[in-house]
Amino acid sequence: MKISHKRKVQLKLQKHIKAAKSASAVVAKKEAPVKAVKAEKPAVEQKPEATAKVVAEVSLTPKQQQVLDIVRQNAEGINPKGIGLAAGQEESKAASWATGALKKLAEEGVVERIQSGNKVLYKAL
Repeated sequence: MKISHKRKVQLKLQKHIKAAKSASAVVAKKEAPVKAVKAEKPAVEQKPEATAKVVAEVSLTPKQQQVLDIVRQNAEGINPKGIGLAAGQEESKAASWATGALKKLAEEGVVERIQSGNKVLYKAL
C-alpha cells in the first residue's frame, strides 16, 4: 500500500471519528429539560415489579418474544436446543439460534439461567 493512500485513509477515519463525536454532542445538547408537572392521583396504581416486566416485554424483538413464549410454556426449565427445536429450527442449528436471544433475555432479567455441571436450563421469572 502506498504511503499517500495510507495517509488519505487515516485522514478520512479521523474526520469520521470527529463527525461522530460532534453529532453525539449536538444530540445531547438538544434535549430539553423536563418540567415537573403536578400530577393528581393515578386511577390505578401499579407495582414497580409489574411495570418493569411490561417495559421489558415491550422492547423485545420478535425472535426474543418467541423464545420467551417457549420458555414460559416449560415451567420446569428448558435447554437452548429444546427451545430451538420447539421454534421449528433444524437440529444442528437449534441451540445456536436460541442462545443469542436467551442471553439478552437473561440480561434484562426476564429469564433465569440455571447451570448445573455442563447442563444449562432457562426458566421464566
